[in-house]
Amino acid sequence: GWPEADPDVAAGETVVVPVQVNGKVRARLTVPVHATRAELERLALETSQVQAHTEGKRIARVLVVPGRMVSIVAKG
Repeated sequence: GWPEADPDVAAGETVVVPVQVNGKVRARLTVPVHATRAELERLALETSQVQAHTEGKRIARVLVVPGRMVSIVAKG
């Protein structure tokens, strides 16, 4: 017979979340599946790749889709 699927095994504990700055992927974060919007935003803004692309610019908007992506709009 066939083995039965176990949803607990299939569900991972972490997820890779891309971080965009002005529409281009600049970093990827490996975070827990249940990371909050605030945690994702903080981690994204703290990464050196993101800081290199936002240095000297004003953060106009941060869009966070938990478990999917973080998008940062920097102007200036």
